[in-house]
Amino acid sequence: MPSPIARKLRGNLTDAEQRLWYRLRRRQCAGFRFRRQVPLGAYIVDFACLSENLVIEVDGGQHADDAERDAVRTAWLEGNGFRVIRFWNNEVLRHTDGVVEVIERTLRERGVVQPPHP
Repeated sequence: MPSPIARKLRGNLTDAEQRLWYRLRRRQCAGFRFRRQVPLGAYIVDFACLSENLVIEVDGGQHADDAERDAVRTAWLEGNGFRVIRFWNNEVLRHTDGVVEVIERTLRERGVVQPPHP
């Protein structure tokens, strides 16, 4: 059953999440399918490429005060086989191309062969 909380979050993306989603959607990032606001266990992650177990989190200033909670979340995700990459909102907004390059490099480092573009 779809999560009503995730559905609500998909309709209320931050500016940084919107900018990154524009670059990840429709297999634009190395041909891989990303989803946004994905429920995983007790958490809802910002973006996920489920085929490669890759989670992308875009954090605002409130996360600086919640580092311990984020560490627990990341530990759970990694313990369940996910690789987690975190970016600050300002990184995404100011250096979108660089953020996308990091994501693509991470996929390459994992030994992922790029699928053919449709």
